[in-house]
Amino acid sequence: MLRIREFITLLMINNMILRSEMISTYKTTDFSKVVHHQSDHRDGESLHIGIDDTDNRSGRCTTHLAFKVTEQILRKTNACFIDYPFLIRLNPNVPWKTRGNAAVCVRLKSDIKDQQRIIDIVKYYVESEAVVGSGSNPGVVFFREPQLPETITEFSRNAMCNILSRRDAIRLAEKYNIEYFLLGNGRGIIGSLAAIGCLLDGDHTFEAIAYRRPENFGTSRILDSDRIIECSKSTYPYTFNNFDFTNRRVLIAPHGPDPVFCGIRGENARIVVSSLQSLNIEEKLEGCMVFRSNQGTNMHLRNEIKLPEAKSFTSGHIRCMVSTRPQIVQGGHTLFSIENREGFRIPAAVYEPTGLAKTASLLAEGDILELGCGIRRASSKHPKILNVEYFTVLELAKVFELHNPLCRTCSKSMKSEGKGKGFQCKKCKLKESSSLQKASIQIPREISTGLYIPTPKAHRHLTKPMHRFGLEKGLTDYSKDSAIHSNWFFLN
Repeated sequence: MLRIREFITLLMINNMILRSEMISTYKTTDFSKVVHHQSDHRDGESLHIGIDDTDNRSGRCTTHLAFKVTEQILRKTNACFIDYPFLIRLNPNVPWKTRGNAAVCVRLKSDIKDQQRIIDIVKYYVESEAVVGSGSNPGVVFFREPQLPETITEFSRNAMCNILSRRDAIRLAEKYNIEYFLLGNGRGIIGSLAAIGCLLDGDHTFEAIAYRRPENFGTSRILDSDRIIECSKSTYPYTFNNFDFTNRRVLIAPHGPDPVFCGIRGENARIVVSSLQSLNIEEKLEGCMVFRSNQGTNMHLRNEIKLPEAKSFTSGHIRCMVSTRPQIVQGGHTLFSIENREGFRIPAAVYEPTGLAKTASLLAEGDILELGCGIRRASSKHPKILNVEYFTVLELAKVFELHNPLCRTCSKSMKSEGKGKGFQCKKCKLKESSSLQKASIQIPREISTGLYIPTPKAHRHLTKPMHRFGLEKGLTDYSKDSAIHSNWFFLN
């Protein structure tokens, strides 16, 4: 169990170092003012491309499609990238997601002729890569203005924690003359619109993703765990979720047949690229691309949940009080009920794989908490329930237990003779009348105030690691003079 106060001194020092080293990005929503390290097309036209739902159950990956599109843009056009490609994780509780519910955004400046060529490249790869019927329902949007409307950024904020409709996304795209391209049922337009609307103008992280060659898809990924451990220790706290030291588990590589070989997540582009290179991967890879991302930020939990009107599959946080004693049920999960300030009650569940279930079982009625959670839909057997992702114990209630009185002769605990029949000492046999009452004794709590988050192996993509509390980036971290890291994209 870890808590914020155990890190606070280290984090204050590390945060100062990070802010002086990090490669920062841009504060403005007006992308016409942003200058890339390439000088071409400073006066070119802006183009924001959002892509979503091109992955599927057979292993395709939306970020890999973005990698291929980026390669072609760099090869065949003179377009200027005005920011890193964005990897945006949306509401993880959406029931029809494939895996990580990721959308991507690419922001460019180019002349009109190149813009049409880029749009054609994107459409070609979406049509050729997506497998409609196996989980892919792609949506792509193209927005040509330098400044994003506030309505689009608001739509993006809602997509992090709510369920949004395809109809509303299409209506919004048409209102602002945003070109869109759909396949299947076109649900991907929701994520693609949310991706271009996410500015990452607050806290954000980076990920360097290495991609496999097609002939290696589905084969085992060979990684040196000792190198990963060394990398993780040497770059702490500026990379995260590389290795789960408690469970001795590598966390940087997926296990399925998708094109991703591995990914290093961290606080700036320089460190994720150098960390990836330090692994000395033996497999011949296709290449690597750096994304700027909302991963590791808890962005999906910033919304305050309002009970009882909160809808199923939404995410957020809530301040509440424990209203029933927690119980450990079959499977090792812990269940209890909470109530909000208005007295509305709803059950909450802390699942065993999070590593928090036993700790949650130490809660007591009256404890004041903040829960980060998603709302599971009610079924015929179960009511609507809060699926807990983290909890913060804000205040601990006093807990008392009733104990039999002590013998006034030998100070040993007495035994009840039955209801209304008094007590008798087990040692000296002294009897006391029924007027003698049990004593109420306050017992020490086995849990402390503080933040409790899941074990790393149970982290979602958006889960903020413990050591990132205090490392969050804000608006003051940005500089318009910053350039994209020179090794943000490369082919092998």
